[in-house]
Amino acid sequence: MDKEKLAYFKELLLKQREALLEQARRTMSSLSQEGEEVPADLADRASLEAGRNFLLRIRDRERKLIAKIDEALQKIENGTYGICELCGQEIEEERLKARPVASYCIECKRRLEALEKLQKR
Repeated sequence: MDKEKLAYFKELLLKQREALLEQARRTMSSLSQEGEEVPADLADRASLEAGRNFLLRIRDRERKLIAKIDEALQKIENGTYGICELCGQEIEEERLKARPVASYCIECKRRLEALEKLQKR
Protein backbone atom coordinates (compact mmCIF):
# COMPACT_ATOMS: atom_id res chain seq x y z
CA MET A 1 0.00 0.00 0.00
CA ASP A 2 1.39 3.42 -0.88
CA LYS A 3 2.14 6.16 1.66
CA GLU A 4 -0.82 8.29 0.64
CA LYS A 5 -3.32 5.49 1.31
CA LEU A 6 -1.59 4.62 4.58
CA ALA A 7 -1.88 8.25 5.66
CA TYR A 8 -5.59 8.20 4.74
CA PHE A 9 -6.24 5.09 6.85
CA LYS A 10 -4.13 6.39 9.74
CA GLU A 11 -6.17 9.60 9.83
CA LEU A 12 -9.42 7.61 9.60
CA LEU A 13 -8.36 5.37 12.49
CA LEU A 14 -7.20 8.29 14.64
CA LYS A 15 -10.50 10.14 14.13
CA GLN A 16 -12.49 7.02 14.96
CA ARG A 17 -10.39 6.42 18.07
CA GLU A 18 -10.82 10.00 19.29
CA ALA A 19 -14.59 9.86 18.75
CA LEU A 20 -14.82 6.64 20.78
CA LEU A 21 -12.71 8.09 23.59
CA GLU A 22 -14.88 11.20 23.69
CA GLN A 23 -18.03 9.07 23.98
CA ALA A 24 -16.41 7.12 26.82
CA ARG A 25 -15.55 10.38 28.64
CA ARG A 26 -19.14 11.58 28.28
CA THR A 27 -20.47 8.27 29.55
CA MET A 28 -18.25 8.30 32.61
CA SER A 29 -19.24 11.88 33.34
CA SER A 30 -22.96 11.14 33.04
CA LEU A 31 -22.72 7.99 35.14
CA SER A 32 -20.93 9.80 37.94
CA GLN A 33 -23.55 12.58 37.89
CA GLU A 34 -26.47 10.15 37.83
CA GLY A 35 -25.14 8.24 40.82
CA GLU A 36 -26.45 10.88 43.22
CA GLU A 37 -30.11 10.56 42.23
CA VAL A 38 -31.61 7.15 43.02
CA PRO A 39 -35.30 6.80 42.17
CA ALA A 40 -37.51 5.64 45.02
CA ASP A 41 -39.73 3.52 42.77
CA LEU A 42 -38.35 0.01 42.19
CA ALA A 43 -39.49 -0.05 38.56
CA ASP A 44 -37.74 3.26 37.90
CA ARG A 45 -34.58 1.96 39.59
CA ALA A 46 -34.67 -1.20 37.50
CA SER A 47 -35.15 0.83 34.34
CA LEU A 48 -32.23 3.11 35.27
CA GLU A 49 -29.99 0.11 35.98
CA ALA A 50 -30.98 -1.62 32.74
CA GLY A 51 -30.13 1.55 30.82
CA ARG A 52 -26.77 1.84 32.58
CA ASN A 53 -25.94 -1.80 31.94
CA PHE A 54 -26.80 -1.42 28.27
CA LEU A 55 -24.64 1.69 28.00
CA LEU A 56 -21.73 -0.05 29.75
CA ARG A 57 -21.99 -3.04 27.40
CA ILE A 58 -21.81 -0.68 24.43
CA ARG A 59 -18.78 1.07 25.93
CA ASP A 60 -17.10 -2.29 26.54
CA ARG A 61 -17.52 -3.15 22.87
CA GLU A 62 -16.10 0.25 21.99
CA ARG A 63 -13.15 -0.39 24.34
CA LYS A 64 -12.41 -3.55 22.38
CA LEU A 65 -12.69 -1.59 19.13
CA ILE A 66 -10.19 0.98 20.47
CA ALA A 67 -7.75 -1.88 21.12
CA LYS A 68 -8.23 -3.05 17.51
CA ILE A 69 -7.68 0.50 16.28
CA ASP A 70 -4.44 0.65 18.28
CA GLU A 71 -3.36 -2.64 16.70
CA ALA A 72 -4.14 -1.29 13.22
CA LEU A 73 -2.17 1.89 13.93
CA GLN A 74 0.77 -0.26 15.07
CA LYS A 75 0.52 -2.23 11.83
CA ILE A 76 0.70 1.02 9.88
CA GLU A 77 3.87 1.91 11.77
CA ASN A 78 5.53 -1.48 11.20
CA GLY A 79 4.43 -1.79 7.57
CA THR A 80 1.99 -4.69 7.88
CA TYR A 81 -1.31 -2.78 7.63
CA GLY A 82 -3.65 -4.11 4.97
CA ILE A 83 -2.03 -7.56 4.86
CA CYS A 84 -4.22 -10.58 5.68
CA GLU A 85 -2.97 -12.37 8.79
CA LEU A 86 -3.90 -15.78 7.34
CA CYS A 87 -2.96 -15.80 3.68
CA GLY A 88 -0.56 -12.85 3.53
CA GLN A 89 -2.38 -11.25 0.59
CA GLU A 90 -3.39 -7.59 0.53
CA ILE A 91 -6.79 -6.83 2.02
CA GLU A 92 -9.02 -5.11 -0.51
CA GLU A 93 -9.12 -1.33 -0.11
CA GLU A 94 -12.94 -1.31 -0.15
CA ARG A 95 -12.94 -3.73 2.79
CA LEU A 96 -10.52 -1.51 4.70
CA LYS A 97 -12.69 1.52 4.00
CA ALA A 98 -15.70 -0.31 5.42
CA ARG A 99 -13.74 -1.80 8.34
CA PRO A 100 -10.35 -0.11 8.82
CA VAL A 101 -9.41 -2.56 11.60
CA ALA A 102 -9.83 -5.64 9.38
CA SER A 103 -7.09 -8.24 9.89
CA TYR A 104 -8.26 -10.70 7.24
CA CYS A 105 -9.14 -10.50 3.59
CA ILE A 106 -12.78 -11.23 2.81
CA GLU A 107 -12.13 -14.82 1.71
CA CYS A 108 -10.20 -15.74 4.86
CA LYS A 109 -12.80 -14.02 7.05
CA ARG A 110 -15.59 -16.02 5.37
CA ARG A 111 -13.68 -19.25 6.00
CA LEU A 112 -13.12 -18.34 9.64
CA GLU A 113 -16.79 -17.51 10.13
CA ALA A 114 -17.83 -20.78 8.48
CA LEU A 115 -15.52 -22.71 10.82
CA GLU A 116 -16.88 -20.79 13.78
CA LYS A 117 -20.43 -21.65 12.74
CA LEU A 118 -19.53 -25.36 12.47
CA GLN A 119 -17.93 -25.37 15.91
CA LYS A 120 -21.10 -23.93 17.49
CA ARG A 121 -23.20 -26.87 16.30
